[in-house]
Amino acid sequence: MTLELPLVVGVDGSDGSLMAVDWAVDEAARYGLPLRLVYASLWERYEGITPSVTLERPSEQVMADHLVASAAERALRRNPEVKVTTEVLPADAAEALLHEGNNATALVTGSRGRSELKGLLLGSVGLAVAARAYCPVIVVRGDKAGVSGSHERILLGAGDPTSSGIAARFAFREAEVRRCTLDVVRAWRCPARETADTAALAETPAQYHEEQARTQLDELLRDAVADHPDVRVSRTTIEGPARKVLLHRSAAADLVIIGARRKHGHFGLQLGRVSHTLLHHAYCPVAVVPQLA
Repeated sequence: MTLELPLVVGVDGSDGSLMAVDWAVDEAARYGLPLRLVYASLWERYEGITPSVTLERPSEQVMADHLVASAAERALRRNPEVKVTTEVLPADAAEALLHEGNNATALVTGSRGRSELKGLLLGSVGLAVAARAYCPVIVVRGDKAGVSGSHERILLGAGDPTSSGIAARFAFREAEVRRCTLDVVRAWRCPARETADTAALAETPAQYHEEQARTQLDELLRDAVADHPDVRVSRTTIEGPARKVLLHRSAAADLVIIGARRKHGHFGLQLGRVSHTLLHHAYCPVAVVPQLA
């Protein structure tokens, strides 16, 4: 995490985005970061006018200016020591935030925007940004306790070391700056069919796979533990689907962190089942931390 870069928050006036602003102000204060509030919309296309040929500003832009100004005032009231800047962009919201993410410590979004259908659990903008950004993305969602940070516990979903190394370092920094416990969980399962060689390596297949999970967990955390010796770490290996295990444990966390692999030149959504489950259902904010494949 490059600490001189701002936290960028997507704002649109929705309750979700205002909750994201509050969360981001607190996060920016912890790290001493500036906050950048961004509103983006293709209002020029929708209203059929071009600002360069008219002296009257589009109604959507007037509203956007008001929204970001209100969000900035809200942020300053919450913590006047956090430096806040704003930007209104005539661009697709997801594309604009992805572009902003190239010069951000992290992107922060709400769980749903003001134009999203009520039945959606996660808005299309938040999903697209979480799936494609090359910087950490935090989707602010969950219950009051999780969003407010009252649990004093960070949850790291420990995936494969090749895709979760950066996420692990991110999690240790969060736990360190918050002075709270880091709960690291590695879920494991026995395959439907075991080979004779696997069965011979331990008394039971379950014992073998649990030992493998512990070894991978130790490998993932080795460097981060050395770099952050003061962080209290709780390590757990547990049998079951990772998405269900982490969802359950998110009820006692202030932030759940998961890694995500990013492939250069791949423009589709790059999220697995675990990420999808947590982004739609977690009881606390979710950080998706990318690692280039």
